[in-house]
Amino acid sequence: MGGLVGGGKPDNSAALESLRLQREQAETARKQAEEQKRQYAEDLAAKQRARRTGGKRSLLAEGRFSPELGVTEDETKTSTLGTA
Repeated sequence: MGGLVGGGKPDNSAALESLRLQREQAETARKQAEEQKRQYAEDLAAKQRARRTGGKRSLLAEGRFSPELGVTEDETKTSTLGTA
């Protein structure tokens, strides 16, 4: 008898759509937060790696006997590109 009095289901499609949109937005925000966290961790690891292995030794040529002294006069006189 409930069908005769108007006891049908209420229309809740708008509420379901709103709930679906909220879930999508929450999932998107979660993915963005994870990506930012991953990027921050990568940047931090790169900085730490640069701090550990960096320094002036990485900028100095290994071909010279004592690279801290720079280019000596002997090295500039023995040029192979032009006439001596």
